[in-house]
Amino acid sequence: MNIGKILALAALAASVTAGAANANCEGRKTTGTLVGAGAGGLLGDAVTHGSAVGVIGGAVVGGVAGHHIAAQGCHRAYHHAAYYIDRYGHRHYYHTASR
Repeated sequence: MNIGKILALAALAASVTAGAANANCEGRKTTGTLVGAGAGGLLGDAVTHGSAVGVIGGAVVGGVAGHHIAAQGCHRAYHHAAYYIDRYGHRHYYHTASR
């Protein structure tokens, strides 16, 4: 087993443990990055027949792509201006809990 496959399997194992430890948005982005890097490393290994440049390049591109794909579902919780205006024209805000 060459070094590219070993690195890709290590990244995949780390992503599984990171996914189990963090279920929030940052955890998803970390998991996406690691899984993308592992898959990119494997793909780079297969395409370039074990070239170190192909494995590293595939891991970098896969990590960036995995991070951006995983971040698609993440939205920051902003306080939206939920308010009502009473009969005197005063603005009153609802207290909303952030996620």
